[in-house]
Amino acid sequence: MPRILITLGDPAGIGPELVAKALKSDQLPRGFDFQVIGDAAGFTPGKPDERSASAALQWLETSVGILKSDPDALAVVTAPVSKASLQNAGFPFPGQTEFFAERFGIEKFAMCLSGATLSVGLATIHIPLAKVSSKLSSQSIVSSGRLLADFARRRFRREPRIAVAGLNPHAGENGRFGDEENRIIQPAIETLNRELPGVFSGPHVPDAIFRRAALGEFDAVLAMYHDQGLIPLKLLDFDSGVNVTLGLPKPRTSPDHGTAFDIAGQGIARPDSLIHAIRLACELA
Repeated sequence: MPRILITLGDPAGIGPELVAKALKSDQLPRGFDFQVIGDAAGFTPGKPDERSASAALQWLETSVGILKSDPDALAVVTAPVSKASLQNAGFPFPGQTEFFAERFGIEKFAMCLSGATLSVGLATIHIPLAKVSSKLSSQSIVSSGRLLADFARRRFRREPRIAVAGLNPHAGENGRFGDEENRIIQPAIETLNRELPGVFSGPHVPDAIFRRAALGEFDAVLAMYHDQGLIPLKLLDFDSGVNVTLGLPKPRTSPDHGTAFDIAGQGIARPDSLIHAIRLACELA
């Protein structure tokens, strides 16, 4: 039977209890085996340390090895980890997205969040806001746009409508508030539409485009930086949002929230986002 891997994340966080709740629910697709990678025994909820971070990293490495070697392992769902704890334990990546891309040798990858209302792709990921303008390029937008279009086509089973957000207020106001729209973003949209006619539009005014997408005018929005896309998605779809790493040979999804050490072990964490992550992994697989 096809198998979906599920890592426990940081065992001091809410991951172990969310995985248990999700597997006991009646909301997971039939026809799949679910293999949990990790064991929370011996760890104290709400008390992360170097040992719990090392365990989370070990389980990530184990999942990569299984995905590479076992054709029946079709996807992985990763419960939340603490990036700070991982990095203190020697993890050299900004997040799990970059980890999986490096382990699979993928240079062209992107981060996408998809929920009941919005789907959002990111042209840049885990970098300081002050560096977004210098790191943003037509090439990065084109690469992320291709991956987002492929994901949206698979998710919605038709040719998608994707809005590309501007970077600056009012999408630059014809250069008055910045020239990235004219210099970087518009040429990227033209390149994408030569490859995929009519799929992409923009650059759209960032403070309005997400509402239009939420109302159904667009299937997805390509945002220019992390918080530009994730703030509206988490506002509208926090309990249904799923993080997807685009570009991998096998799907990787995760819930759209963190480890929540402050409530770990109290039994109050909701498994909704993890359940949606498992369902989407099955759908993509």
